[in-house]
Amino acid sequence: MSCSVTRPLEWSIVSSSSSVSGNRPLSEAAPLSLCAREPRVPADRLVAEMVPPPRFDGVRFDTYIPDPNQPSQTEAVRVLSAFAAGLDGASAGGGAGRRKLFGFGKAPKKVPSGPRGVYLDGGYGVGKTHLLASLWHATPAAPELKAFGTFVELTNLVGALGFQQTVATLSGHRLLCIDEFELDDPGDTVLVSTLLGRLVDAGVALAATSNTLPGKLGEGRFASADFLREIQGLSAHFRALRIDGEDYRHRGLPEAPAPYADEQVVRAARATAGASLDAFPQLLEHLARVHPSRYGALTDGVSAVCLTDVRPVPDQSTALRLVVLADRLYDREVPVLASGLPFDRLFSEEMLNGGYKKKYFRAISRLTALARDAKGLVERE
Repeated sequence: MSCSVTRPLEWSIVSSSSSVSGNRPLSEAAPLSLCAREPRVPADRLVAEMVPPPRFDGVRFDTYIPDPNQPSQTEAVRVLSAFAAGLDGASAGGGAGRRKLFGFGKAPKKVPSGPRGVYLDGGYGVGKTHLLASLWHATPAAPELKAFGTFVELTNLVGALGFQQTVATLSGHRLLCIDEFELDDPGDTVLVSTLLGRLVDAGVALAATSNTLPGKLGEGRFASADFLREIQGLSAHFRALRIDGEDYRHRGLPEAPAPYADEQVVRAARATAGASLDAFPQLLEHLARVHPSRYGALTDGVSAVCLTDVRPVPDQSTALRLVVLADRLYDREVPVLASGLPFDRLFSEEMLNGGYKKKYFRAISRLTALARDAKGLVERE
């Protein structure tokens, strides 16, 4: 895959030193602190980074291992492989189509009627992102004609470029993949519904993943007639593909390690090059000052995230920000070593039974996997 040259990040340093609650200030050779970072991400980086994250850079359809007890997984590979093959030579109405019109006297290919996208619905850890990234890799087009991003990254791109420029930027693409497609407010619903409608009209194929069927997005959160009308419009763009199975992140693996003592986490952070060390309550406060679209940049160059004093998340806004951070850490394969409460006690019963419960269970699943990855940091320190 070709690499894009992007502008360097601009940084604001919040503090020249870092401390962990209950411990003395760290020395000059101390670990990094996420709380000391406030990245500024230029718009061109947002566009250039619309590719599968590092964890999924090498995945392909033939590296996906279907559960033999779940025929829907094998069927998903078949359907998506055919979908990718069907995009061979299919030009979007943007750049490629205009080049044909003015360069060779041929009009752009007419956009076929019916759904121009596939929607992967399923539980946590059944490999939906693996399959979505495999579709991106299998689609016969140059990387600059394919885009891959989370729902948060897509809405932030609109915020950075403006709606019309985002349409112009993506209309020349052959495929747009949207991971973690969850609607958090009616404004996002209208925005994304309009954007995807414009892209479909331009001939862009769509693919998305979620833990909710497209006709059920936002269920349990909003019930206005306008919202429901927009949801129905979005649903018309996709063919839903259900993927059943258990969470592969924990299939046949040992239980995640119990939280460690503060002293163990601090020692491991000091002994691990590139590790960060923060008190969990202070990190949650810091996340409120950094836009979620920058959480990936927040972890640039971090080899491991070490957290002390993990405790229940106090409110829903904080919880949703933590979900985004967990996604970015998981995408980048950054292990998480922690003291305090185990990750399955982060969210209250009310949260786990509310409208955002699927996001919270995904975060628990991913953080548990990253905690398992971090076990070696303590064993070697």
